[in-house]
Amino acid sequence: MSYPRVKEYFEGLGLESLITVHETPCDTVTHAAENIGCEEAQIAKTMSFLLDDEPIVIVCTGDVKIANPKYKATFHKKAKMIPFDMVTEITGHEPGGVCPFALKEGVKVYLDESLRRFEDVHAAGGRPDVTVHITVEKLEELCRAQWVDVCG
Repeated sequence: MSYPRVKEYFEGLGLESLITVHETPCDTVTHAAENIGCEEAQIAKTMSFLLDDEPIVIVCTGDVKIANPKYKATFHKKAKMIPFDMVTEITGHEPGGVCPFALKEGVKVYLDESLRRFEDVHAAGGRPDVTVHITVEKLEELCRAQWVDVCG
């Protein structure tokens, strides 16, 4: 289970108050926004890809999608999502709970420019019923992420 790793990570930073465990799943952008009471755009969805067989995750707002031409211009490869049945093994998080925190070693994190519209967002927390309410600035800091413009 990846949630205990995420919880331990935030507790180690003294930031456990950012984590919320919900009574119902937040496994989709729509479910998360409904449970939290925010706009779908304020959900920081994390999508997992293979780039030259190396895992990466891209965090973007809940109201955008990966734009293949932008992805290819940035990474010089066609977008290739990690197969659903391999997401947990490769990222360390189960589908519906994939987040940019406490990932398996070697998974690189990118933040899409779409996030800059908000001061704070709600990311998954390692399990479909867990979210992390975090400022975009703190998200960038904790993930040691690079900014990209790959969504539209």
